[in-house]
Amino acid sequence: MALELTANPSLSERTTLRVGGTAVVEAVVREEKDLDELSEFLLRETVRPFVLGAGSNLLVTDDPLDLALIRVDGSFGPERVERDGSTLIVRCGAGLRLPGLLGWAQKAGFSGLEGMTGIPGTVGGAVAMNAGSYGVEIGDLVTRVRIWSPAQGLVWLDSNQCIFSYRHFSLAKPAGKCLVWEVELALRESDPKTVRSAMRDVYRKKKETQPVTARTAGCVFKNPADQSAGKLLDQVGMKGARRGGMAFSELHANFLVNLGGGTCADALELMNMGREEVKERFGVNLEPEVIIL
Repeated sequence: MALELTANPSLSERTTLRVGGTAVVEAVVREEKDLDELSEFLLRETVRPFVLGAGSNLLVTDDPLDLALIRVDGSFGPERVERDGSTLIVRCGAGLRLPGLLGWAQKAGFSGLEGMTGIPGTVGGAVAMNAGSYGVEIGDLVTRVRIWSPAQGLVWLDSNQCIFSYRHFSLAKPAGKCLVWEVELALRESDPKTVRSAMRDVYRKKKETQPVTARTAGCVFKNPADQSAGKLLDQVGMKGARRGGMAFSELHANFLVNLGGGTCADALELMNMGREEVKERFGVNLEPEVIIL
């Protein structure tokens, strides 16, 4: 299968917040052999490459971007590849949707991912930002990551060759432009009913406190040390604040919601408002968790 190229791809159609202009081109990689073409493509293109997952953590400008989107659709797996006592090593492709991995793990009776219930991204995207929720970060479960770069091709790296921190992933030895191709995770053997019950409990709690069914980009700001960004924003009156078609959620002030026709400009204005109000009242600098393009 050849590398699939699309001219002028719309970012608003590829992000969960549903905002953004167009990129120059998109390259979709589905099989390992496509990576050779991707290497040639990156040498040929003069625009900036950007690896795109499910677009669930992005705020993209409304203007055209000089980007070449790289999207991994390698959704192979998941599969169990090793057992070490009660620990089970599971391998899957980076393009697999995170909810699909959680559903598979539940049916198989594999525990460890339950806290990530309700996160809509891909496995590769979750690794790239060390996604986490309810006390679980995917970096805590990663045993190996298979990374591709034009210079080195596909290489397996152990977790101790990677750096995971709060909403951050990088390589101990930087390899330049690279993407996550495959991941191995350490899960625990459990009972499918127990795992399902835990997932339902997490989803119920999230649904009560977060706009899980709305058009959002997830949490907008990182939590400062020992504090909640959502609580700080709530205390300065940002919950429900609106500009144009964009608003801070009525349920959780750290979520921007596209109510319809919202723009990146609307979102940035709200973010600046929230950041300034929190800084003035509490002396706390909020850092964006969402990636701004």
